[in-house]
Parts: sequence; structure tokens; C-alpha cells
Amino acid sequence: MSPSFVGETPSKVRWSGDGSRIYFEWRPAGFKEPAQFYVLRTGGEPTKLDEEGAKSIPPTDAEYLEDRNLAVFIDEGDIAIIDTVSGKRRNLVRTEDKESEAHFTKDEKKVYFLRDNNVYSIGLDTGCLTQITDIQPSRLEPAEKTKSQEWLESQQKELFQVLKEEKEKRPPRKAFYTKQNQRIADTYLSHDERTLVFTLKEEPQQGKATLVPRYVTKSGYTEDLQSRKKVGDVVEKRRMGVYRTESGEVAWVDHGQGDREVDLFFVAWSPDGNSGLLVGQSSDFKDRWFLTLDPRTAEARAIEHLHDDAWVKRGSTQDAGWMPDGSAVYFLSESDGYQHLYVTTTEKGERRQLTRGEFEVFSPKISRDKTRWYFHSNERDLGELHFYTMPLQGGKMTRITELEGRNEAFISPDESMLAVIHSFSNTPSELYLQANEPNSVSRRATLTTSEAFRSYPWIVPRIVVFRARDGALVRARLYRPTSPQARGPAVVFVHGAGYMQNVHKWWSTYYREYMFHHILMERGYTCLDIDYRGSAGYGRDWRTAIFQHMGDKDLSDQVDGAQYLVQEQGVDPNRIGIYGGSYGGFITLMALFTAPDVFAAGAALRPVTDWAHYSHDYTGRILNLPHADDDSYRKSSPIYFAEGLRKPLLICHGMVDTNVHFQDTVRLVQRLIELKKENWDVAIYPVEDHGFKNETSWCDEYKRILQLFETHLWNP
Repeated sequence: MSPSFVGETPSKVRWSGDGSRIYFEWRPAGFKEPAQFYVLRTGGEPTKLDEEGAKSIPPTDAEYLEDRNLAVFIDEGDIAIIDTVSGKRRNLVRTEDKESEAHFTKDEKKVYFLRDNNVYSIGLDTGCLTQITDIQPSRLEPAEKTKSQEWLESQQKELFQVLKEEKEKRPPRKAFYTKQNQRIADTYLSHDERTLVFTLKEEPQQGKATLVPRYVTKSGYTEDLQSRKKVGDVVEKRRMGVYRTESGEVAWVDHGQGDREVDLFFVAWSPDGNSGLLVGQSSDFKDRWFLTLDPRTAEARAIEHLHDDAWVKRGSTQDAGWMPDGSAVYFLSESDGYQHLYVTTTEKGERRQLTRGEFEVFSPKISRDKTRWYFHSNERDLGELHFYTMPLQGGKMTRITELEGRNEAFISPDESMLAVIHSFSNTPSELYLQANEPNSVSRRATLTTSEAFRSYPWIVPRIVVFRARDGALVRARLYRPTSPQARGPAVVFVHGAGYMQNVHKWWSTYYREYMFHHILMERGYTCLDIDYRGSAGYGRDWRTAIFQHMGDKDLSDQVDGAQYLVQEQGVDPNRIGIYGGSYGGFITLMALFTAPDVFAAGAALRPVTDWAHYSHDYTGRILNLPHADDDSYRKSSPIYFAEGLRKPLLICHGMVDTNVHFQDTVRLVQRLIELKKENWDVAIYPVEDHGFKNETSWCDEYKRILQLFETHLWNP
């Protein structure tokens, strides 16, 4: 399980400005720490950059000039720029204050940035620093002037013409005042630099965050970590404003939805700079709008409305943008049940669907010559991801990548080459190079894993389909022993995250579990890994099937999977276990509490035990709010069903978990104690967060899971 065995696959891929090199972060087997590497576009062995060389390449979140020859980014609170061809780097701004949100101006002569709630610009060649906004903390009413002060001010204006001329030339700019719990963020300067769109974020003072104690510390004293709030608590409020840089006047953007709470996010300025494209998200997550902003009036007009009675799929501002002539915008939508690419005109709101079918489209991008689309899709197979191109007005989708599995492509600056992160079911991700055209040969550029890893016969899990009780066809990965025992034991694995995909033909995020299933197979277990209801990659209906009741269809899919193992794989119905982490831990608890006759034992890792204690942004979409939809939380939370526990349960949880708090396990333990349950155990990990970092913790956890199954499934 350690990096010395598997390694850490290439990530954070980016091209040099001239397209001659591909940079990436990598930790091949045997390396103690990840490092920065590069490989030439022509191939050859990867080269590790020394400390100085690593500083000469932009990070992945850098912003580039149009020709990509210059990049700007934030480095430890200061602003740095790098010539992406020569690698020459210099600090543009270096202060004790923390700068953020560095962007190039449209004329590419300056960089503007945020510092202490104000926006500044600095000339790339001149170094001239200009304060663009005048935003000040809490207004203090000025003291009244004395008669003497008023007389002196009048005298100055009477005697000195220069003061009169200065007043005529430069009318005073109004100051905008913020409260103590407000901050400026997400700043976007218009092409002519006369308008700044910004977001005012306000942290409600009555909100309450959870404290996560850390017990193993350098000081020897317990220290508290500030974590997230719970679902339904007051959340950060957002308000979008338009700031006039000459006068200092602020106009608040009108989203056109009346008193309804709508969060606005800026996407991009139109090609001519006269309009902004916004995304609006309702606070109840059921509506999303694409709007055009008139910066002169601060009015936003909806040109596209997406509604879902469950919840609208969470989108990204990078999945929308302007068409080249500025007369239309593009975006991704599940309007027909699957995520596809659409274009809507800005004047008449006429919509066209550019892709169609029972597959999904991801990360659309327009080519530099404005004639074609590039995007990723699972069109070939729901268990694969490939890179495609298509004419700008729609038409035939042409697949460019060929290797079976997952292919995440990064286009060179001249768009003639691709750097591709590719993996297959039993092969971790590696970096490949190929021409940006169909039927091109892919050349592998990295080899991450150790020789010991490659010497083991890792299997390609068979993808099977079984029919659920409601008729739905459910996909799963099957791990079958070489010589399965008649009526042998089986284990069902439940992936975490809820909305993710784990039944596919690429290297799994859950690679430790993938390897653990080999250990189980060698001991005679059959393993099944299910993409249950709520998983990603299967369209809107699959995604929202858990609305208002988590632990319903997502759980029954596990139960029906167990039935499949009995009927189709010949396993013993009395020797089936279940395990999983996070959302998988939640499902494991629901399985043991509500279907104890199906599963003989279960391991719930870092489990959610009560959805009312999870995060607002995630849970509020699926179950609404606890004080408004109490029933959904009661029937979805394991803590209400703990009296149903009859079979052995192992709970494993990191005590410094800032995602699913350790408090979830503590509350369930108290409930089990009060119910006088005895067939459960808890393993705690004092230094671990949600995703374990230490090899010893991973090993300890899986030894305990194996012992649980060996005791109660193999020798019941």
C-alpha cells in the first residue's frame, strides 16, 4: 500500500509556453517525496527538476497571456510571474500583506489583484502600482468640523487655483464600507477597466462551526481545529456588486428572481467586453440560471433556466462560456437526462443541443482557431473516458484517444499534441504522448510502479450487470477466486463519496481496496463492487434516485447485489459481509441495522451516522434542510435504526476527521451503549483525517477488516 510499492502517478500536468516540454508532479516508486518533472514533447526519459528548476515553472492554477508566454500566480501570498519559455521568474509584488486573485488586464500590460479587501493593478513593465478600489472597514462618522477648520478650508479654495483645478479634474471617489464580517472576493475587471465585478461575502455571526480536537500534538496539549458547519445552519451569504472604478459607486446586481436567495458566480466577459456571463444557483439547489450582465445598469437577464425537482447537478463556471462572436453562450446541462453540450443565443434565448445520447460530456473547450470543440466523454463505453473533437456548430463526434480505459488529455499550446494521463483497470495512471488527431500512436513517457508491484498478477475485474428489484440494471465489478468454493463467502464493497463512479475500466481511486480484494480472493472470497443509485456517470435519474431518502435504493442495490452473488455466483447467503468508507460506511451501517438477515458482518469506516451533522452544501441538496424536512433525515440516518443491529460491526474512524467528524462515531457509540448492544467494536486513529495518510494506519485498518471477515464469514 505504500508509495514505495505503488508510487504516486503523474498529476498537475501543464505544457511549457512554447509547447516543447510537459511538466508534471510525480512520485515514482522508490522516491520519498513527490517532485516536479518534465519530459520533451518528442519523448525520452523524464527529467527531475532541482529546487531552482521547479521554481521556474508555473503552478497549475496560474493564469496565462493569450500567447501563453507569460504566467502570473500567487506564491506564498506574493505575486510572481514566469516567462514560460525561458523559465525566468520574478516577483511582481512582494509585501508583508497577502495578495490573492492575480489576473492579467485585457490589454496584457498590467496585473490586477486583491489585497486587504481592495483591488490594485501594477504595470508589467513600469511597476507602477495603482489602487483601483477604495473599500474601507466599518464606516466611522466623521467628527464635525470646527468653525476654524471650515474657515481654513474655505481660504485654501479661495487662494489656490490648483486646488480648484484638481477638484474639477478629479471628482472625489466614494469610499465603499464593509462590515467586520464581510470580505471582498472573486474580482473581475472589465476590458476598459471602468467596471469591476466583485462578490461581497458575509459570514453570519450566529453560525456555529464544529470543533475537531487534535490529541496528539507537538505541545502535548489538546488543540482544536475549526471545521465546517452542520447542514441547515446559517451559511455564508454572497452578493454580487458592480464597482465603478472612477466614481467608487457600487450597484448591486439584480438577478431578476425577486426576494429569492440566489448565489451569483461570474464566468467571463463577452468578447467585446460589453456583457458579463453569470451563473445563478438558488439556495435550495433546485434551480440554476445562466444570465447576461449589463455592467452599465447592473441588471442580469436570464437566458437559460435549469430546474430539477430534486436538485440541479452542481456545475462549474469552467463548463460554460461565450461563443466566439459573443451572440451565444455554451453550457453543460442534464436537460434530456444526461449531461450534454448546449448553446443558447443571448438575445432570443434559442437553445440548440450539440451532443445527444445515453452518455455524458465533460470539460468542453473551443479550439484556438474557433472552429472546433474539444471535450471528454464516456460515449464509447460508460466505463471509459476519451477525448473528442466536434465541429463548432455540432455534428459528428470524433474520438481522438484510443487506449482502453481512462484518458484525460491536455492540449499543447499549438493544439497539435496531447499529453494524456491514461490508466486501465489493473494499471495505475501513466503519462502518454500522442498527436492531436484520430488513430495516433500513444507513447508512454513514465513508469511509476515498482518491479514488485508489476510482478503480481493483478486482475481486470469483470464488469457484470444485475437487475435490481425495481427493474433497474446495476453495474458492478466482480472479483472471483480462481477456484471458487461451492457456497463460499463473499464481500460487498460500497464506494464512498456517493456521487462518484467506481465500476469502470481505469485505475480506481480506491486502489487500496482493489488490492485488498485480491487478498480476499486468494482466501476464497468473492467480492462485488457496485455502482449503486446515486453514483456518477449514469445520468440524471440515477444521480437523483436518492433524493429525500438516502439508504433506500442505494442500500437495496447492495441487498440485490448480495442476492445476485447467491443466485449467479453460488455464494453462501449466510456468509456475505459488507464494508466501505464515508458514504460506504453509512451504507454499511444501514445494511446491518435494517437488513441484518442479508449481511453476516460489516465494517463501517469513517461513517456518516446522522446526516443532520454533515455539511450543508452536500446534504442540503439531497435531503433538503433538517428543520424543514425532518422525515427525510430520520429515515436516512443510521443512528435512528441502531436498535436493529444483530450482526458483528466494526467501526474505524480517524479522530482528526474534518469531513465526517469523529463526533458521528461517538454519538453512535453512545446510542449503542444505551441500547445495550454488544456485538460491535471501534478502532480509533488519533492522527488521521478523513483520508488516512500513514501507512501504519491503513495496514491496521485492513488487518481489522480482514480479521472481522475471517472470524464471521469464513469460520462462522
